Amino acid sequence: MPQLAAWDSFYVIVGSAAGALIGLQFVVMTLVAARPSLRVAEAGAAFATPTIIHFGTALLLSALLRVPWQSIIPAAACWGLIGLCGVAYALVVARRMRRQNVYQPEFEDWLFHALLPLAAYATLAISAFAVPSRTREALFGVGSAALLLLFIGIHNAWDSTSYHVFSYKRDADDERS
Repeated sequence: MPQLAAWDSFYVIVGSAAGALIGLQFVVMTLVAARPSLRVAEAGAAFATPTIIHFGTALLLSALLRVPWQSIIPAAACWGLIGLCGVAYALVVARRMRRQNVYQPEFEDWLFHALLPLAAYATLAISAFAVPSRTREALFGVGSAALLLLFIGIHNAWDSTSYHVFSYKRDADDERS
């Protein structure tokens, strides 16, 4: 399909990055699990799981847009459904963040775990409806949403890893004192 042909390299790069980062996140979580902390496990559903979901969504979008569709409408329906499910999931994550009492989220946490994912998934949903009249702009919406989810995942993975490292170091220092 000619509308998606120009996007081939973009989705190969985004999809490959998302797939590799999913694997890396699993390695990091495995290493962190070797020294479990009860307070960290409680916040996992609010902070760790969404990172894998965002990477997985970027990977899924990249795969869907590489499918040789006969028309862009089925692809738009798929990414629109993903966007609507993502909006619902972003609201669930925000509720989980508010309910957990292990960690007090700061503005940056709300931005990267709730607001930006909500914006990315809403962009996907809106782009699906824009396809019939504004195909080019809709494709830019999907591309920006996939890239935003990838960068959100990178930020959140780094943030979570550094949190675990520094909280472990602080706990070890406290034990030595």
